[in-house]
Amino acid sequence: MTDFTTIDYLSNGNDRQKRAFEVLTKHRVFEKLSDFSPILAGTVPIEIDIEGSDLDILCEVKNQIEFAEFLKHAFSEFDLDLKIETSIINGVESTVCNFELDGFPIEIFGQNKPTTQQNAYLHMIAEHKILQEKGKDFKQKIIELKKEGIKTEPAFGMLLNLENPYEDLLKF
Repeated sequence: MTDFTTIDYLSNGNDRQKRAFEVLTKHRVFEKLSDFSPILAGTVPIEIDIEGSDLDILCEVKNQIEFAEFLKHAFSEFDLDLKIETSIINGVESTVCNFELDGFPIEIFGQNKPTTQQNAYLHMIAEHKILQEKGKDFKQKIIELKKEGIKTEPAFGMLLNLENPYEDLLKF
């Protein structure tokens, strides 16, 4: 199975993955975030991304206020439209930072939880396993649903008849 805890696999992936690797490496994004155990999650790593899909980077954060300040300083050079917001998501204080980098929307997501235990990572791992088991036709159906505007987890839920895909995917 792919080691999703680094971004090295992207360099040998599809065209969009290779481009993501180039952008993240060129701008030293993971180097800058190295103190926060960053992991790229979401649709790009598992090749179900569509035009406009963002690069979701998960971080383990002890102090949300300090993290927000760090993000402001570390990434403000890239985009005048840098957005940083701290709020409670699923009962956990979280900081979300959005900006664009060489044509890629970037979302950095920080919680006081190890990155490999965050829901976005666990969803991606479950989705990856399902895609491996179900094959190319299933994968294409997910991509088509996403192109229709359906989010990733609900798309899996529709095809797998899951009542609550956000919770049910965590059981895979």
